[in-house]
Amino acid sequence: MRDGRIDALLAELTRDEKLRLVRGRPDPEGRATGYLPGVERLDIPPLGLVDGPLGVRDREATAFPATITLGATWDPDLAHRVGRALAAETRARGHDVLLAPGLNVVRVPTGGRTFEYLSEDPRLTSAVGAAYVGGVEAGGVAATAKHFVANNQEHRRDVVDAVVSERALREVYLPGFRAAVEADVSAVMAAYNRVNGHYMSEHRPLLEGVLREEWGFDGVVTSDWWGTHDAVAAAEGGLDLEMPGASVVELFAPHSRVLRAMVRLRPSDRLDLDPPLFWRPVQRLFTDDGQPDPYPFDLFGDPLRRAVADGLVAEATLDRKVRHVLGLYDRLGKLGGPRGERSRGAPRTVDWEGHHDLAREVARRGTVLLANDGTLPLGGNESLAVVGPNADEAKVGGGGSSEVTPTRTVSPVEGLRERASAPNVGFERGVKPVANPSMFDVPGSGLRRRLRSGPDFDAAVAAAAAADVTVVVVQDGATEGEDRDSMALPGGQDRLVGAVAEANPRTVVVCRSSGPVEMPWADDVAAVVQTWYPGQADGAALADVLYGADPGGRLPVTVGRRFEDYPVAGDERRYPGEHEHVHYDEGVFVGYRGFDRDGVAPRFPFGHGLSYADFEYDDLAIEHIDTDGGGDDLDAPVLDATVTVANRADRPGREVVQAYVEPPAAPAGIDRPRRELAAFESVGLDGGERRTVPLSVPKRALARYDPRDGWTVDAGEYAVVVGRSSRDGRVRASVELSK
Repeated sequence: MRDGRIDALLAELTRDEKLRLVRGRPDPEGRATGYLPGVERLDIPPLGLVDGPLGVRDREATAFPATITLGATWDPDLAHRVGRALAAETRARGHDVLLAPGLNVVRVPTGGRTFEYLSEDPRLTSAVGAAYVGGVEAGGVAATAKHFVANNQEHRRDVVDAVVSERALREVYLPGFRAAVEADVSAVMAAYNRVNGHYMSEHRPLLEGVLREEWGFDGVVTSDWWGTHDAVAAAEGGLDLEMPGASVVELFAPHSRVLRAMVRLRPSDRLDLDPPLFWRPVQRLFTDDGQPDPYPFDLFGDPLRRAVADGLVAEATLDRKVRHVLGLYDRLGKLGGPRGERSRGAPRTVDWEGHHDLAREVARRGTVLLANDGTLPLGGNESLAVVGPNADEAKVGGGGSSEVTPTRTVSPVEGLRERASAPNVGFERGVKPVANPSMFDVPGSGLRRRLRSGPDFDAAVAAAAAADVTVVVVQDGATEGEDRDSMALPGGQDRLVGAVAEANPRTVVVCRSSGPVEMPWADDVAAVVQTWYPGQADGAALADVLYGADPGGRLPVTVGRRFEDYPVAGDERRYPGEHEHVHYDEGVFVGYRGFDRDGVAPRFPFGHGLSYADFEYDDLAIEHIDTDGGGDDLDAPVLDATVTVANRADRPGREVVQAYVEPPAAPAGIDRPRRELAAFESVGLDGGERRTVPLSVPKRALARYDPRDGWTVDAGEYAVVVGRSSRDGRVRASVELSK
């Protein structure tokens, strides 16, 4: 950041001009999700912000697989490539800031935005998330780490108070955001929810104390859309930018003649109406319970102007916010500067075909083969029956701000027919199509689909019986703004799978879901393939895997048998909360840590995933021990381990080598997880190949957070267990560490 240039601009800006830089306005063209008008007098241009994590939400764009699919690849390098591709499309659409990635840890398996997040584990989230950020930033676009912090459910997300311990925050919920800051992320989005009593847009201890003072973040803190509640509290709490700074009518007016007329005529002013008086009943009747109240929408407008004039907010506080925003301009080269020189010379064309291929690669690499009796891979000559309510359309994503209009799509039916001989691939729905919900649905959306006559269940079963292999494609429907009602698949799909499996023992189930779902039929089918929300290349990637491309994915979340298996279940205090407070009583025992503590056997454990190859582990060795514990640097290696991995098959395969640490007994009164992910490496091995894989274990992986003493590495014996999942250790070694 060139402080001299920013100092000069600050000295010239009037107060009104400063306020123009800390509050969004509607994009005149209606394309940006968020828009800063700039200050024309001083040659400060407009700034465009755009959704989102699965693709650019502006006209057509590549619909990449859902973020959880990227998490399932366990491959930071691939995440970096996706970030670069998203940056290229963001720039091609004329925007400057990408509102991604989502870095919240998956706490609730039925969370409406689980598909937008990477994992239930902070180390996996940190590694893949930081690489994603690095790719976006390297592409000349500002990344936005969201939603800071503890935004772990959609139910009442705009008001719920996450009551969470400092230890759980530090060990589980903050690491992904810290990693993004270390990757030089440009912006952080404050979450809607409260944390320990304070709205995140006003949370000074976390925004100023942790984010800025501890981590050294010098970028922009923006609100989520209509996520600001009080001008003075937000200004003093550390918020820099209020978004969108406009009413719902103003924001969407460019897309509607009626709304444009309302903006021109201003009926609320003419009739002396208070917009919330009619908006809030509409919201209560027709919108999801997680949608924010869009009134008031201009707290960093006149309310902040008055607060500064009355001395409630210091002029220096406003200047600091403007400095952060101008710093973002400078990073992007919009005030001139190194990145700007590179960016202005970079082509704004996009390799759309190459990006489609990348989306296909991510979908393939994120596919998790959960179970297989040898039916897969297919040989190519089998007749297929494809069954499923939505198997003839690609599952592009979930609902909400991450929705993308794809450049093209390939459905499972299309992908399999392209790969096989078309006459040998039949299709039957079996049950009614599952709705793909949208946060932008209006009352009555999908009514025609719900009222039309249902598909023929018996015809689907008959088709399955007549085919050599049946592929049943099932799915859920998740959206921002509401959590799923349960882990069960909707619409009679479980019954369909059971009937088809009884008719044909060679039944392969393809599960397109936002996160874990119940699989009561898992032991009765030949194979289970988890593809998440695979994006626009859905069917092509599926065909790749079913016909022999090794599925590289491993579970980034634990798949329980039922919701009641999860640590958040069993008490409404933990979820969905009571009296708008949700108590994180499980502490650090999120996901697999809680399953281990409670002695619950998951259906499929964290890190699980089968391969068409056959891997063997041996020769685990601790190559290096830093006896002083890595000093003060929590990311400094403490243990350098190596393990030999051999592919015993005669075909290539991809393995994700996972290292878990089992700590010594903690001091009395402190519980620690039985084992925690410490390091991992995704490696491709040819048939018969052996390779020594290095794994570096940082101090942070051994440490626990003590509210009094900070990060602490307990003395004692630490076991390093390397294997294929959190419950499938193949080799282990131990090391003694002194305090």
